[in-house]
Amino acid sequence: MSQDAADPHTYHEGMIRAATVLPSRREDVELHTADGLTLVGELALPAERDPVATLVTLHPLPTHGGFMDSHVLRKAANRLPALADLAVLRFNLRGVTSPRGTSEGSFDGAVGERFDVAAGIELAEFRGLPQPWLLGWSFGTDLALMHGCDPAVVGAILLSPPLRYAGPADLERWAESGKPVLALVPEHDDYLRPDEARKRFAAIPQAEVVGVDGAKHLWVGEPAVRRVLDEVVARVNPPRSPLPTTWPVA
Repeated sequence: MSQDAADPHTYHEGMIRAATVLPSRREDVELHTADGLTLVGELALPAERDPVATLVTLHPLPTHGGFMDSHVLRKAANRLPALADLAVLRFNLRGVTSPRGTSEGSFDGAVGERFDVAAGIELAEFRGLPQPWLLGWSFGTDLALMHGCDPAVVGAILLSPPLRYAGPADLERWAESGKPVLALVPEHDDYLRPDEARKRFAAIPQAEVVGVDGAKHLWVGEPAVRRVLDEVVARVNPPRSPLPTTWPVA
């Protein structure tokens, strides 16, 4: 009999794939907004230790299919508690439905959503989650820039920022705060590409714009997702970067 067959505690290295869900403590949460709505979400924490930092995620445009399970954010929650000791908070913005449920309210074009952003930050504060960063994707980047420059927030990581709703005053607010801003901009983005992004984010002197060769707005494919998650962890918990591509399995 082989050692592996004899010893149930022997582990192999398994590849981390698109559908991989690594160990974590997961709980359904509700967020309560200042304008009286209840939003539904999930908090994922490291399985056996306290988190060292927190991602408060803001999903893509609801009118174009964005929700808390948009794939990059779901994969962040499925992997980063285990791989990088991060807490990951995902939730549906107002009026958005996912398998977790439906958040109250209705889409408000980045206006009423300011209460949703505040509710996410407040939940992280209430739970005592450390070092909260905003992780926005597409529409979520506009929300982070418009409504997320909060004293409790460490910084913002922006995936495929279109700068559609956010304006000069929002960029100026982040510039004055001195908080770190990272924009990950796909080479083939549908809305804002790296060269133009560098020009527009020059309004925030501390902003770092990283162009990602070959990537598109939706970050399709495992290599694109791994690049995003590596860049996130490199800023939020540098000692855990780069991320491994395997995980011990029984």
